[in-house]
Amino acid sequence: MSSSRRSFGRAGEALRAWRTRQWCVAGVGALATAVVVGAPTDVVPNPLFGRSVPVQWWNYPALALTSVLAGIVLSTYVRRPDAPPAARPSGPESRLGAVGGVLSFFAVGCPVCNKLVLLLLGSSGALSYWAPVQPLLALVSVALLAEAALRRLSTQAECPVTVSA
Repeated sequence: MSSSRRSFGRAGEALRAWRTRQWCVAGVGALATAVVVGAPTDVVPNPLFGRSVPVQWWNYPALALTSVLAGIVLSTYVRRPDAPPAARPSGPESRLGAVGGVLSFFAVGCPVCNKLVLLLLGSSGALSYWAPVQPLLALVSVALLAEAALRRLSTQAECPVTVSA
């Protein structure tokens, strides 16, 4: 998808045109993302999971931004009742959102609780090398989700559907 299809103006138009159904899906998607990413990483405290390293201050805004953006991206897949059937969405924006969501899990997770990181770096390496990279992963995750949302919303407003009476 070319960068000419990205537009903050068109994205804003699409958001203003959303109906209650789309906003509800965005809210439920954001809440589900917060639970799916936040519970296993113990950023959202729960009795099932724990952390060896305390939650960092930036984990909370990273999880919040990830959740909101993931909810918005998810809601762009909801077809409006007045819209004609569309082809199954695919392309870079579909992958951007998925990659952004997965990266957020690694970004806010406990650096020494990740078995793959422990296997590759050991516990001291996880704290020395992996932990300092996690805030950057959070930024990349949020940027990918924001780009996916911008592209999908811009496309929604690019070819508006008119309702015939």
